[in-house]
Amino acid sequence: MVLFRSIVFFLFLMLSTLFFGVLLATVGWLLPYRWRCLIANAWGRSNTFMLGLICGLRYTLEGAGNLPPEESVIILSKHQSAWETISLRGLLPPEQAWVLKRELMWVPVFGWALAAVQPIAIDRSAGRRAAKQIIETGIRRLEQGRNVIIFPEGTRVASGERKKYGVGGALLAAQSGYPVIPIAHNAGSFWRRRGLKKYPGTIQVVIGPRIETAGKSAARINREVEGWIEATMARLPQRTA
Repeated sequence: MVLFRSIVFFLFLMLSTLFFGVLLATVGWLLPYRWRCLIANAWGRSNTFMLGLICGLRYTLEGAGNLPPEESVIILSKHQSAWETISLRGLLPPEQAWVLKRELMWVPVFGWALAAVQPIAIDRSAGRRAAKQIIETGIRRLEQGRNVIIFPEGTRVASGERKKYGVGGALLAAQSGYPVIPIAHNAGSFWRRRGLKKYPGTIQVVIGPRIETAGKSAARINREVEGWIEATMARLPQRTA
């Protein structure tokens, strides 16, 4: 039954991505930027709702008040599954600039829709050039009133495991002076990083307190972010089997 429900949801995800993707890739370019973001958020919200309806996989959100309503921030989130790439799009304030691998921009329809909401698409093998792009483009996006979303681990990490945090987001914070908001969650306990099955349950999402960055080194910011996220992860249920 879990597999059947997961397949039904996957079909909905594909159809909704096609619908919203075509909408953004065509008439979306004629709309103001905020409206394009609202369409993208509607995609995230609809799939999050259907995930609960079809698969019984829901979420709780703690610390939503830590997100400033009118101020740009750098959001650094734990990365365990595809869930956060879908649901955070709908849960966070609309005007978002995601740091993502540039290969996603080449995917038909989906990549065209991504282009409409202006992510920061990087070549992850480029090293310093990628970090420079994150800093330069990230600062522009922050100054435009957008939140920059980064997965500091760079890739999905299985529930119960850890990976070294990349310094790109911390460098952006150190050089821009914008605050960081960390996010921890246990989505990987219900939707494995490379799995089709979505197990019923409740994902716990915790939005952390604001981390001030002015005058701090990137290394110190990274330590503070990793320390908070991993300490919070330690108190969330993790399924590793």
